[in-house]
Amino acid sequence: MFPIHRPRRLRRSETLRSMVRETSISPQNFIYPVFVTYGKGVRKEIPSMPGCFQESVDMLVENVCDAWRLGVPAVIIFGIPEQKDELGSGAYDPDGVVQKAVRALKDSLPDLVVITDVCLCEFTSHGHCGVVADGETLNDPTIELLAREALTHAQAGADMVAPSDMMDGRVSAIRKILDDNGFQHIPIMSYAAKYSSAFYGPFREAAESTPQFGDRRSYQMDPPNSREALHEAALDMEEGADIIMVKPALSYLDVICRIRERFDIPVAAYNVSGEYSMLKAGVKLGWIDGDRVMMEVLTSIKRAGADLILTYHAKEAAALLNG
Repeated sequence: MFPIHRPRRLRRSETLRSMVRETSISPQNFIYPVFVTYGKGVRKEIPSMPGCFQESVDMLVENVCDAWRLGVPAVIIFGIPEQKDELGSGAYDPDGVVQKAVRALKDSLPDLVVITDVCLCEFTSHGHCGVVADGETLNDPTIELLAREALTHAQAGADMVAPSDMMDGRVSAIRKILDDNGFQHIPIMSYAAKYSSAFYGPFREAAESTPQFGDRRSYQMDPPNSREALHEAALDMEEGADIIMVKPALSYLDVICRIRERFDIPVAAYNVSGEYSMLKAGVKLGWIDGDRVMMEVLTSIKRAGADLILTYHAKEAAALLNG
């Protein structure tokens, strides 16, 4: 008996496969994370993230212009200040490094969507995401500073703000301060389900944000939990989030899928530094085909339900997709 149903019939050629392909990906799905630092003419490669750099504002603009020409529509900015203190004051300095980068990018590329990461960890001397007292990261004093930070980003010209701290109530506080100051049109992309993950190691080198004591488990999510992610997403939506994000992506594809099925607003996923660096290490050792694995990874994130993908692969993936 030969089978009546032969799925292989539609796999015989690339043209047939492309005609029935269920998931498509394009540069328009990408948000490119970048690291801006002080100085001029600075372009310092991050050892654990080959192809990624800490860049001064002038060099950052050149890099992002290249991404724009490849069809990448958006960036998210992380800042490395010259000075740090316990309250992360550089984060909400109207003339801080992120605010300068926002103004420069909007001057050079008015149509680029400039998103800012709203957090304190890169700016605090202790490396935690908020105000610390007696070894504990305090929730309510922190959200006051985060709201001030988001406002300075909007005043500098940011198109969207993205709180990544995981403090309770921060979306509501940011929404209120933006609305009260005439920025009702600025959307919030909330890191709604940000897990306390070991995949962030290379990022902490890139952003110089490793905690000087303890860890972030008291405010970032516990990796075994997925129902909690739905609760966090629902709370952020109630507080005014316009886009909800899952971070990391690859170990949490199930969470992306559950959030996509439950909610009807755009979903973003962060293809984080550790995921990027593992792939680059495999390529360096000659163990994997870098381009194919990269596209398989990004497609899996899209297939799980992400509308937007924050990825350090944005430029190289866009170049490959453009053919």
